[in-house]
Amino acid sequence: MGVLTLFDPWKNPLCTCPRKYTLNPYTGCSHRCLYCYATAYIRSDRSKPKQDLISRLRSDLKRIDPRYPIDMSLSSDPYPPEERVLGLTRRVLEILLPLGLRVQITTKSDIYLRDIDLISKHNVAVSATITTLDSSLARKLEPHAPSPQSRLKTLEKLSEYNVPFSVRIDPIIPFLNDDANELRELVRTVASIGAKHIVTSTYKAKPDNFKRMIDAFPELEERWMKLYFPKGKIKRSYAYLSTEIRKKILWPVVDEAKKLGLTYATCRENLVTPEYFYAPSCDGTHLIPIRSEPKSISSQIKSLTEFLTVK
Repeated sequence: MGVLTLFDPWKNPLCTCPRKYTLNPYTGCSHRCLYCYATAYIRSDRSKPKQDLISRLRSDLKRIDPRYPIDMSLSSDPYPPEERVLGLTRRVLEILLPLGLRVQITTKSDIYLRDIDLISKHNVAVSATITTLDSSLARKLEPHAPSPQSRLKTLEKLSEYNVPFSVRIDPIIPFLNDDANELRELVRTVASIGAKHIVTSTYKAKPDNFKRMIDAFPELEERWMKLYFPKGKIKRSYAYLSTEIRKKILWPVVDEAKKLGLTYATCRENLVTPEYFYAPSCDGTHLIPIRSEPKSISSQIKSLTEFLTVK
């Protein structure tokens, strides 16, 4: 298919995501997070509208299996600053949601609250990334994304509208945001405003993101090199921390989530024991509510055709 694709095109054996589609209205990402993995294969540091998105989406919907959810977005944030003007993600939601399809919005943004009229009435859950409560550190790591405090305020609004959400504490980076007490505080904070599920993961080094990290934190270069290269392990072109270090770093997050009665999971860590993975899905798609039943394929296409005609 064109813009709706089954997730995990590389067939990564470490991926535990349930079967789902991914849809990226934009290519590239203006948030410009230093640790971004997608920049290794998407050579753009600005969000650009995907070419012929709506017509390609219409074509893809003829072949979609409505049993599987759609995750927006996994390579490029669906709510970059450009969305305020372009409204491309909203146009996509206006097509997908009346069809009864299940959608998860994965984002670091706070702009999605603009679309609460759609989100609160349909089969939608939100997965928000918050890597730290330290706003100065977040500004360095995620220079053009909203502050952690802004993201938290927006999530509080979701609770008011009864929209379920999970939080991604991802990535956890040695010597930056790996303090155990601070991670536990972050879990408690998001739980207190209504988060039901936590996903967490350690930072994996790739040549381009590792260079950005070292440029921003040169004082940590030697310590990172010792952890990621002599002691780490290369998996599917990523440099991983050793298993023991990853377990130690991730433990405060999953342990605190367990204490608070949340579901929790790790992402591409190969840690699938109950201590580190206790949830119907790792990505939080199990939270998507069913407010309307998915229509048959023929009904979807008919509704889509009618929608595009009136528009």
